[in-house]
Amino acid sequence: MRYDDFRRSDDIEDRRDDGGGGMGGGGGGFGLPMGGGGLGIGTIIVLGLIGYAFGIDPRLLIGGAEVLSGGGRAPSYQTDRQSTSAKRGAPTDEMGSMISGILGEIDDRWSEIFQASGQTYTGPKIILFRNATNGGRCGMAQSAMGPFYCPPDKAIFLDTAFFREVETRFRGCSGKSACNFTTAYIIAHEAGHHIQNVLGIIPRVNRLQQQAGSKAEANALQVKVELQADCLSGVWVNREEKKRPGFIEPGDIEAALTTATAIGDDTLQRQATGRVVPDSFTHGSAAQRKQWFMTGYQQGTVQACNTFGNGT
Repeated sequence: MRYDDFRRSDDIEDRRDDGGGGMGGGGGGFGLPMGGGGLGIGTIIVLGLIGYAFGIDPRLLIGGAEVLSGGGRAPSYQTDRQSTSAKRGAPTDEMGSMISGILGEIDDRWSEIFQASGQTYTGPKIILFRNATNGGRCGMAQSAMGPFYCPPDKAIFLDTAFFREVETRFRGCSGKSACNFTTAYIIAHEAGHHIQNVLGIIPRVNRLQQQAGSKAEANALQVKVELQADCLSGVWVNREEKKRPGFIEPGDIEAALTTATAIGDDTLQRQATGRVVPDSFTHGSAAQRKQWFMTGYQQGTVQACNTFGNGT
């Protein structure tokens, strides 16, 4: 992926030098509220142990952590205390600069899409951290959660070490260009959750999950949310390619599809336990994730991303 001419966004808060700070006092913040219930600390520990026992990154087993509803206000020391050493603006290191550029282009393309329908778009901010940090109204952000979007704060939380693990541990990409594009795909997916939040989709799904008659029903709704975010990331790639022909290099799309396969619920469950339990899916199968990314990429419209209307 070529990104040298990307517009750098200043909507970045860089806490990577905090050393895991910015969390306020101890205790609290481990609840991950999401629709029909959250993941408590016990669940996180169990999933973490399973992940490490089977050589699978626990953040990818904790499916519900990616989109947090932030239901209810966290203790004031978590939401109000700000990181004292955070740097604001476009970072100057290679990884930070690339992320800033990706966010800038995502914001620009989605601003164009919204403007075409007479709407105004304001993008999310990205918070970069290492190990753990204050997750605002979504509790405490930890590396084990992987990248996630916090709807009430309109913020994407990223521990940049995750991108290296996608390459080295999950073989989600190979080569600098392809791995850069995989990073863009992941960030565009999280930005897709922001689009859903702006359009009111996430609040509606949270209400439906609370009314769901079973955990399987709530999970099925979450899968639709995740697949739609995959599709919306494909929409951005489509629009970006038209705006900047040649920004995608050979192997980039294949790398994104490889990553989608590596983090499909069925792939992870099969690796962890040797069996697949579809009712427990929260992100969708490898085939579904590939299908919906390609749908967005090939059609390039928000309307093509109606994962809620076709029974998928």
